[in-house]
Amino acid sequence: MKISPIRNEKDYQKALERLEVIFDAKLGTPKGDELEILSILIDRYENEHFPIEMPDPIEAIKFRMDQMGMKQKDLAAVVGFKSRVSEILNGKRKLTLNMIRQLNKTLRIPTEVLVQDY
Repeated sequence: MKISPIRNEKDYQKALERLEVIFDAKLGTPKGDELEILSILIDRYENEHFPIEMPDPIEAIKFRMDQMGMKQKDLAAVVGFKSRVSEILNGKRKLTLNMIRQLNKTLRIPTEVLVQDY
């Protein structure tokens, strides 16, 4: 097992290729240890070089509504009146703390996403 830091794209590709080879290694074995360490290095490199930004709060709500087959009238039960839902989804009204809590509970959207500026 020869593990080295991932410093560039070439190192990253090499690490991914090795990961594929040892992917099914059993925990507690030398290859299993290599797999664990390599996974950590790859994750660190990806987080630094390919960060994933959080989605826009309103787009996250719309996406989750679509996933759950919800209509605007269904969301009214969560945040209040149907007109309020329309204002929120059109960006004319900001989410309140209570709305954020309800959306988190009902739609299971992380609060970190909902509290962002938009």
